[in-house]
Amino acid sequence: MLIDSHCHLDHWEEAEREGLVTRAREAGVGTLITIGVRMRQAATVKAIAEAFPEVWCTVGIHPHNAAEEPVPEVADLVALADHPRVVGIGESGLDYHYDKAPRDIAAESFRRHIRAARETGLPLVVHARDADADISRILKEEHEAGGAFPFLLHCFTSGRQLAFDAVKLGGSVSFSGVLTFRRSDELRDIARELPADRLLVETDAPYLAPEPFRGKRCEPALVAYTAKALASVRGLPVPALAELTTANTLRLFSRIRLPQSA
Repeated sequence: MLIDSHCHLDHWEEAEREGLVTRAREAGVGTLITIGVRMRQAATVKAIAEAFPEVWCTVGIHPHNAAEEPVPEVADLVALADHPRVVGIGESGLDYHYDKAPRDIAAESFRRHIRAARETGLPLVVHARDADADISRILKEEHEAGGAFPFLLHCFTSGRQLAFDAVKLGGSVSFSGVLTFRRSDELRDIARELPADRLLVETDAPYLAPEPFRGKRCEPALVAYTAKALASVRGLPVPALAELTTANTLRLFSRIRLPQSA
Protein backbone atom coordinates (compact mmCIF):
# COMPACT_ATOMS: atom_id res chain seq x y z
CA MET A 1 0.00 0.00 0.00
CA LEU A 2 1.05 3.57 -0.71
CA ILE A 3 0.06 6.79 1.03
CA ASP A 4 -0.42 10.08 -0.79
CA SER A 5 0.92 12.31 1.96
CA HIS A 6 -0.23 15.57 0.35
CA CYS A 7 -3.16 16.33 -1.93
CA HIS A 8 -5.93 18.92 -2.23
CA LEU A 9 -9.21 17.05 -2.59
CA ASP A 10 -11.22 20.24 -2.11
CA HIS A 11 -10.17 21.20 -5.66
CA TRP A 12 -12.63 18.61 -6.95
CA GLU A 13 -16.40 18.80 -6.80
CA GLU A 14 -18.04 16.70 -4.11
CA ALA A 15 -19.50 14.32 -6.69
CA GLU A 16 -16.02 13.63 -8.12
CA ARG A 17 -14.30 12.68 -4.88
CA GLU A 18 -15.62 9.14 -4.54
CA GLY A 19 -14.15 8.35 -7.94
CA LEU A 20 -10.82 9.85 -6.94
CA VAL A 21 -10.64 7.73 -3.81
CA THR A 22 -11.73 4.62 -5.69
CA ARG A 23 -9.10 5.08 -8.42
CA ALA A 24 -6.47 5.68 -5.76
CA ARG A 25 -7.42 2.50 -3.97
CA GLU A 26 -7.31 0.54 -7.23
CA ALA A 27 -3.80 1.91 -7.84
CA GLY A 28 -2.65 0.69 -4.43
CA VAL A 29 -2.96 4.06 -2.68
CA GLY A 30 -4.90 3.26 0.45
CA THR A 31 -4.57 6.48 2.44
CA LEU A 32 -4.70 10.16 1.44
CA ILE A 33 -4.00 13.35 3.38
CA THR A 34 -5.89 16.40 2.11
CA ILE A 35 -4.27 19.68 3.07
CA GLY A 36 -5.53 22.87 4.68
CA VAL A 37 -4.58 26.20 3.11
CA ARG A 38 -6.89 28.69 4.87
CA MET A 39 -8.41 28.83 8.35
CA ARG A 40 -11.87 29.29 6.87
CA GLN A 41 -11.33 26.19 4.72
CA ALA A 42 -10.74 23.94 7.74
CA ALA A 43 -14.36 22.83 7.94
CA THR A 44 -14.22 21.72 4.30
CA VAL A 45 -11.14 19.52 4.64
CA LYS A 46 -12.50 18.03 7.85
CA ALA A 47 -15.77 17.19 6.11
CA ILE A 48 -13.91 15.50 3.25
CA ALA A 49 -11.90 13.46 5.74
CA GLU A 50 -15.06 12.51 7.61
CA ALA A 51 -16.66 11.30 4.38
CA PHE A 52 -13.99 8.68 3.54
CA PRO A 53 -12.19 6.28 5.89
CA GLU A 54 -9.13 6.53 3.61
CA VAL A 55 -8.85 10.32 3.92
CA TRP A 56 -7.29 12.43 6.67
CA CYS A 57 -6.54 16.15 6.74
CA THR A 58 -4.43 19.02 8.05
CA VAL A 59 -5.37 22.57 9.05
CA GLY A 60 -3.48 25.81 8.50
CA ILE A 61 -2.70 28.71 6.18
CA HIS A 62 -0.65 28.38 3.01
CA PRO A 63 2.00 31.10 2.56
CA HIS A 64 0.19 32.25 -0.58
CA ASN A 65 -2.81 33.05 1.63
CA ALA A 66 -0.95 34.40 4.65
CA ALA A 67 -2.17 37.97 4.11
CA GLU A 68 -5.79 37.06 3.34
CA GLU A 69 -6.63 36.33 6.97
CA PRO A 70 -5.20 37.57 10.26
CA VAL A 71 -1.96 35.89 11.28
CA PRO A 72 -3.31 32.94 13.26
CA GLU A 73 -2.98 32.68 16.99
CA VAL A 74 -1.29 29.48 18.10
CA ALA A 75 -4.30 28.71 20.28
CA ASP A 76 -6.61 28.96 17.27
CA LEU A 77 -4.51 26.51 15.26
CA VAL A 78 -4.40 24.15 18.21
CA ALA A 79 -8.18 24.36 18.56
CA LEU A 80 -8.73 23.63 14.86
CA ALA A 81 -6.50 20.58 15.17
CA ASP A 82 -8.61 19.14 18.00
CA HIS A 83 -10.48 16.79 15.69
CA PRO A 84 -9.96 13.05 15.18
CA ARG A 85 -9.42 13.34 11.41
CA VAL A 86 -6.83 16.13 11.66
CA VAL A 87 -3.34 14.65 11.50
CA GLY A 88 -1.14 17.69 10.87
CA ILE A 89 -0.68 21.46 10.88
CA GLY A 90 -0.31 23.49 7.71
CA GLU A 91 0.65 23.78 5.08
CA SER A 92 2.70 26.79 6.06
CA GLY A 93 6.11 28.12 5.14
CA LEU A 94 7.64 30.62 2.74
CA ASP A 95 7.29 31.12 -1.01
CA TYR A 96 9.58 33.73 -2.56
CA HIS A 97 8.82 32.56 -6.10
CA TYR A 98 5.30 34.00 -6.17
CA ASP A 99 5.61 36.34 -3.14
CA LYS A 100 1.85 36.52 -2.74
CA ALA A 101 2.08 37.72 0.87
CA PRO A 102 4.48 40.19 2.51
CA ARG A 103 7.47 38.22 3.68
CA ASP A 104 7.30 39.40 7.29
CA ILE A 105 3.66 38.31 7.56
CA ALA A 106 4.40 34.93 5.99
CA ALA A 107 7.35 34.43 8.35
CA GLU A 108 5.29 35.21 11.45
CA SER A 109 2.53 32.89 10.27
CA PHE A 110 5.14 30.18 9.70
CA ARG A 111 6.51 30.59 13.23
CA ARG A 112 3.05 30.31 14.74
CA HIS A 113 2.35 27.14 12.81
CA ILE A 114 5.63 25.73 14.12
CA ARG A 115 4.57 26.51 17.68
CA ALA A 116 1.19 24.89 17.12
CA ALA A 117 2.94 21.78 15.80
CA ARG A 118 5.10 21.68 18.90
CA GLU A 119 2.13 22.15 21.22
CA THR A 120 -0.05 19.52 19.56
CA GLY A 121 2.70 17.08 18.65
CA LEU A 122 1.27 16.99 15.13
CA PRO A 123 3.66 17.35 12.19
CA LEU A 124 3.93 20.68 10.40
CA VAL A 125 3.66 20.46 6.62
CA VAL A 126 6.21 22.95 5.27
CA HIS A 127 5.92 24.68 1.90
CA ALA A 128 9.33 25.91 0.73
CA ARG A 129 9.93 27.58 -2.62
CA ASP A 130 12.92 29.77 -3.45
CA ALA A 131 13.30 30.51 0.26
CA ASP A 132 15.78 27.87 1.42
CA ALA A 133 17.95 30.07 3.63
CA ASP A 134 15.07 31.67 5.52
CA ILE A 135 13.19 28.38 5.89
CA SER A 136 16.31 26.76 7.34
CA ARG A 137 17.00 29.73 9.61
CA ILE A 138 13.47 29.83 11.03
CA LEU A 139 13.38 26.08 11.58
CA LYS A 140 16.68 26.27 13.47
CA GLU A 141 15.67 29.35 15.50
CA GLU A 142 12.38 27.83 16.56
CA HIS A 143 14.07 24.54 17.41
CA GLU A 144 16.63 26.30 19.57
CA ALA A 145 14.10 28.59 21.24
CA GLY A 146 11.34 26.13 22.02
CA GLY A 147 12.55 22.62 21.39
CA ALA A 148 11.93 19.98 18.78
CA PHE A 149 8.79 19.72 16.68
CA PRO A 150 7.79 17.24 13.97
CA PHE A 151 7.75 18.54 10.40
CA LEU A 152 7.78 17.57 6.75
CA LEU A 153 9.26 19.44 3.79
CA HIS A 154 6.53 18.69 1.29
CA CYS A 155 6.87 18.53 -2.50
CA PHE A 156 10.59 18.93 -2.09
CA THR A 157 12.28 20.85 -4.92
CA SER A 158 14.78 22.84 -2.87
CA GLY A 159 18.53 22.50 -2.50
CA ARG A 160 20.65 19.92 -0.77
CA GLN A 161 21.46 22.19 2.20
CA LEU A 162 17.83 22.62 3.22
CA ALA A 163 17.15 18.90 2.88
CA PHE A 164 19.99 17.93 5.18
CA ASP A 165 19.38 20.82 7.60
CA ALA A 166 15.83 19.49 7.95
CA VAL A 167 17.01 15.95 8.58
CA LYS A 168 19.39 17.17 11.29
CA LEU A 169 16.44 18.85 13.02
CA GLY A 170 14.40 15.66 12.91
CA GLY A 171 12.36 16.52 9.81
CA SER A 172 11.27 14.39 6.89
CA VAL A 173 11.17 15.05 3.14
CA SER A 174 8.40 14.23 0.66
CA PHE A 175 8.79 13.92 -3.10
CA SER A 176 6.14 14.62 -5.72
CA GLY A 177 5.87 13.99 -9.44
CA VAL A 178 8.66 16.52 -10.00
CA LEU A 179 11.01 13.64 -9.14
CA THR A 180 10.04 11.99 -12.45
CA PHE A 181 10.76 15.02 -14.63
CA ARG A 182 13.59 14.73 -17.12
CA ARG A 183 15.56 17.67 -15.74
CA SER A 184 15.29 16.63 -12.07
CA ASP A 185 18.69 14.91 -11.84
CA GLU A 186 19.82 17.03 -8.90
CA LEU A 187 16.58 16.27 -7.07
CA ARG A 188 17.05 12.55 -7.69
CA ASP A 189 20.59 12.79 -6.31
CA ILE A 190 19.22 14.32 -3.10
CA ALA A 191 16.54 11.64 -2.87
CA ARG A 192 19.22 8.98 -3.26
CA GLU A 193 21.31 10.39 -0.39
CA LEU A 194 18.68 11.13 2.24
CA PRO A 195 18.19 8.70 5.14
CA ALA A 196 15.65 6.03 4.22
CA ASP A 197 13.55 6.64 7.31
CA ARG A 198 12.82 10.26 6.30
CA LEU A 199 11.35 9.63 2.83
CA LEU A 200 7.70 10.15 1.89
CA VAL A 201 5.81 10.42 -1.40
CA GLU A 202 2.93 12.63 -2.48
CA THR A 203 1.12 14.06 -5.48
CA ASP A 204 0.23 17.64 -4.44
CA ALA A 205 -2.80 16.87 -6.63
CA PRO A 206 -4.27 18.44 -8.68
CA TYR A 207 -0.80 19.85 -9.44
CA LEU A 208 2.47 18.38 -10.72
CA ALA A 209 1.35 15.20 -12.42
CA PRO A 210 4.30 12.82 -12.88
CA GLU A 211 5.59 11.58 -16.18
CA PRO A 212 3.99 10.34 -18.43
CA PHE A 213 1.04 12.53 -17.36
CA ARG A 214 2.93 15.80 -17.01
CA GLY A 215 0.76 18.78 -17.93
CA LYS A 216 -2.46 16.96 -17.10
CA ARG A 217 -4.51 17.23 -13.94
CA CYS A 218 -2.92 15.13 -11.25
CA GLU A 219 -4.82 12.89 -8.85
CA PRO A 220 -3.81 10.71 -5.88
CA ALA A 221 -3.67 7.46 -7.87
CA LEU A 222 -0.62 8.85 -9.70
CA VAL A 223 1.53 8.79 -6.58
CA ALA A 224 2.36 5.27 -7.71
CA TYR A 225 4.49 6.76 -10.51
CA THR A 226 6.47 8.90 -8.08
CA ALA A 227 6.96 5.86 -5.85
CA LYS A 228 8.27 3.89 -8.83
CA ALA A 229 10.75 6.68 -9.61
CA LEU A 230 11.90 6.91 -6.00
CA ALA A 231 12.28 3.12 -5.86
CA SER A 232 14.53 3.26 -8.92
CA VAL A 233 16.60 6.06 -7.41
CA ARG A 234 17.03 4.12 -4.18
CA GLY A 235 17.67 0.76 -5.86
CA LEU A 236 14.64 -0.85 -4.24
CA PRO A 237 11.80 -2.98 -5.55
CA VAL A 238 8.59 -0.93 -5.68
CA PRO A 239 6.86 -3.02 -2.95
CA ALA A 240 9.78 -2.39 -0.60
CA LEU A 241 9.68 1.34 -1.33
CA ALA A 242 5.92 1.36 -0.71
CA GLU A 243 6.41 -0.42 2.61
CA LEU A 244 9.17 2.01 3.59
CA THR A 245 7.33 5.22 2.74
CA THR A 246 4.07 3.99 4.27
CA ALA A 247 5.83 3.17 7.53
CA ASN A 248 7.53 6.57 7.50
CA THR A 249 4.24 8.37 6.87
CA LEU A 250 2.40 6.51 9.61
CA ARG A 251 5.20 7.24 12.06
CA LEU A 252 5.15 10.95 11.25
CA PHE A 253 1.37 11.36 10.96
CA SER A 254 0.78 9.23 14.01
CA ARG A 255 -2.95 9.96 14.32
CA ILE A 256 -3.68 8.01 11.14
CA ARG A 257 -5.42 4.72 11.68
CA LEU A 258 -5.62 2.44 8.67
CA PRO A 259 -9.04 1.09 7.64
CA GLN A 260 -9.71 -2.42 8.85
CA SER A 261 -9.68 -3.68 5.26
CA ALA A 262 -6.16 -2.31 4.64
